[in-house]
Amino acid sequence: MDRFNAMQAFARVVETGSFTKAAETLHMSKTSVTQLVQQLEARLRVKLLNRTTRKVNVTADGAAYYERVIKLLADMDDAETSLSNASVLPRGRLRVDVPSPFARMILIPALPAFHAQYPDIQIDMGASDRMVDLIGESVDCVVRGGELTDLSLVARRVGDLKIGIYAAPSYLESAGLPSHPQELSAPPHYIVGLRWARAGVNSPYAMYLNGERVTVQGRYVISVDDGNAGLAAGIAGLGVVWLPDYMASEHVSRGELVRLFDGWHLDPMPMYVAFPPNRHVSAKLRVFIDWIVELMAQHAPMVDRREQPRYK
Repeated sequence: MDRFNAMQAFARVVETGSFTKAAETLHMSKTSVTQLVQQLEARLRVKLLNRTTRKVNVTADGAAYYERVIKLLADMDDAETSLSNASVLPRGRLRVDVPSPFARMILIPALPAFHAQYPDIQIDMGASDRMVDLIGESVDCVVRGGELTDLSLVARRVGDLKIGIYAAPSYLESAGLPSHPQELSAPPHYIVGLRWARAGVNSPYAMYLNGERVTVQGRYVISVDDGNAGLAAGIAGLGVVWLPDYMASEHVSRGELVRLFDGWHLDPMPMYVAFPPNRHVSAKLRVFIDWIVELMAQHAPMVDRREQPRYK
């Protein structure tokens, strides 16, 4: 029995809750993973997992052993990395999930430079705004906008996106140019609803000017859970849309969108990189996160919240 492979297989079964999912993430057969865990249990003479036809649960002994195993695996990875850093660049497969507009407009165009610096890192990228089960899907990290609600994750704030309110010329010709944000809450106006997956509802939008605070809920023709879809709906004239400035700027210059309500302030959208607390920050993940930080410093530098206006 290869004790390292056995411990790695056991840890992945605990994290995914499934022999099948563990086998998929380790690129092994389910039979091999099962045999490794059985051999590990035989060597330790304890039952690490309770197996049923529907799920796998860790025993009390297994939970205690798992905590020791993940530390040991992390230490081994650190030892190998420290010895090889001088001659070997970070390598391996990195699974990440990022918002689709961020992937299309910022991250992917910059990837050639990252690849040139780290040619041995393979990136499996999901481009979505959906809720991701980082452990169950063996995702190393996610990049997300907005305040994170899953407090079990380790999160690092990497930037702040400036937000603006936009509408297509065709929409303004039909509904008229609003002079005050509160007008968007009543006919003839519509908004493009942005339905965040983690909340399952359309988010109200708060705007500020000279001590006045206005929250806009609004009626909608369409509600979406993807930034690119929201942008397309705004350009199509389906309603007023709230967008990060980096997404809208090109379309404003083309005359496809018009920015509304000059002088009104919206809170910037914080951007985070998040990963599971029990996931070792490997060399490849560390350099990827550092690269994201540098990228966001160029496109959406962090705002000092202490310098933000305060409103009643």
